[in-house]
Amino acid sequence: MTRPSLNIVVLGLSLSSSWGNGHATTYRALISALARRGHRVLFLEREVAWYAGHRDLENPPYCNLEFYSDLDGLTRYAAEIRSADAVIIGSFVPDGIAVIDWVLERAKGCVGFYDIDTPATLGALRRQDCSYLSTSQIPRFELYLSFTGGPTLETLNRNWGATAPHALYCSADLNAYKPDARREQRWHLGYLGTYSADRQPTIEKFVIEIAERQPDKNFVVAGAQYPASIRWPRNVERIEHVPPSQHGEFYASLGWALNVTRADMRAAGYSPSVRLFEAAACGTPIISDEWAGLGSFFQPDREIIVARNAEDVAAALNLPDTVRIRIGQCARRRIVIEHTSDHRAEELESYLLASRTRRAVRHPTAEDSCRPFTRDSNIDGEWNGKTL
Repeated sequence: MTRPSLNIVVLGLSLSSSWGNGHATTYRALISALARRGHRVLFLEREVAWYAGHRDLENPPYCNLEFYSDLDGLTRYAAEIRSADAVIIGSFVPDGIAVIDWVLERAKGCVGFYDIDTPATLGALRRQDCSYLSTSQIPRFELYLSFTGGPTLETLNRNWGATAPHALYCSADLNAYKPDARREQRWHLGYLGTYSADRQPTIEKFVIEIAERQPDKNFVVAGAQYPASIRWPRNVERIEHVPPSQHGEFYASLGWALNVTRADMRAAGYSPSVRLFEAAACGTPIISDEWAGLGSFFQPDREIIVARNAEDVAAALNLPDTVRIRIGQCARRRIVIEHTSDHRAEELESYLLASRTRRAVRHPTAEDSCRPFTRDSNIDGEWNGKTL
């Protein structure tokens, strides 16, 4: 059967700038994979000074990227919204509540919400201070795509009225993330991530404390917004920003990559970081903090090392190179089998096509509504041999 080509509009936090956010690399991997599958994507990004001043992608080859200055500026794209097969609004979109209402009033196709920050979103909704989504809007989406899986999906359905919650985890684009045997190890352990107050205590234990205890080893912490007040040991190098185009080189220069999870995502579980998949795709062995569901993505001690304390990190750093390299190879194999951007694009495609089928069943054409129900009808959307 020929795969249908979908016309998709995405309104997200940022595609053009990866500075200080993990959304851009996630959208880039997913949308480029959608394009490879023959779908057309228009990405609408709010013009924000912070991202405008730190753009590292202005003309993506796999989609149309347009900027709008405010809600009124979105009116230029009303026709595209109305004609789209699917419109997906992401978390943390500026004025997101108003944007969602505007889209729901105009879209004729499937409207979905892509929550790249599900635990943070639900926490904000409980506190009634979420600026980009309201509780009344959740049941109006045909799809709720969540970065967090596991029990959270049932919570979204039962407590918040999400009609079709699905996990749509982050991924790695194998075209951008791959092993590089030519690059020499520069650091024994490295961490890539924007500063976060709730992650910093783990950075203190797993990087700063270990660096002080092992002065013969080199460490690196790369990412924006770290306070100048942090005192880094002399053997910890600081890099303010590594653009996505250099992520592969960065990971290939590490003996071990450290993964540290935000507190709310660790509490929810089943919330893998995009950096986790990217490092693994490069064949770089990973040391991760512990959280529920981690074992469903990588097998502990075979594909990843789980650190519960600083001693676990220190022990990993002293493993033989043969063991370290094998762990990285096993992690990459898991990525190739289950967690590439092509996997995610295929999953999203299946969700969108299922939504189209549900819509057709709920709202049949005049011709189909006059047809009698026969034994040839089935729940997959066929009626008398005709695919709805």
